[in-house]
Amino acid sequence: MLELIKAGGLLMWPIILCSVITMAIISERFWSLRENKVAPKNLVAKVWQWQKVGHLDNKRIKDLRASSPLGMILAAGLVNRNHSREIMKESIEEVGRHVAHDLERFLNSLGTIASISPLLGLLGTVIGMIKVFTVITSMGVGDPSILSEGISEALITTAAGLSVAIPSLMFHRYFRGRIDGLIVTMEQEALKMVEVMHGQRESDAVTGD
Repeated sequence: MLELIKAGGLLMWPIILCSVITMAIISERFWSLRENKVAPKNLVAKVWQWQKVGHLDNKRIKDLRASSPLGMILAAGLVNRNHSREIMKESIEEVGRHVAHDLERFLNSLGTIASISPLLGLLGTVIGMIKVFTVITSMGVGDPSILSEGISEALITTAAGLSVAIPSLMFHRYFRGRIDGLIVTMEQEALKMVEVMHGQRESDAVTGD
């Protein structure tokens, strides 16, 4: 492996750095975007139970806000539960935009790596071919081993750049789709809570009774 890195030239180091950052982002996003962490099931039912028994106070709302992104959205609506349905929805939508932005954290970086990695590989290819033609111009093509350094650099950097770019692009698309799904789920749960609080939906549909 070390020999390949040396043969690939200086551009192998930024490509390796991109690969390390990619692995860190992918691991962090897998951990942070777990459904039970972002949008725990039965959270709206729990809120409704608190409301029925009169335990829905400021402390409960504060704990709910700190529990998960969905809890943060629901708490925004519950703070205004004594106001109209429209005000509750506006509060939820405002916080929801911030939550959606937080869920997309690091995705721009992952997309940037997916874009620049093959370009770094292409640059390595160009530099390697320049070396090859420089050798040909000065020494001719009599000894193929003289040309091997430039050719190796060209091929290795291209392969390394693509090896980083392909998984980066795949996981960028995967996480984007996962986030979209989580956002839809949170919107549905928040709307359910608003309708139940204002008597526009049967509470049994929330609690499952």
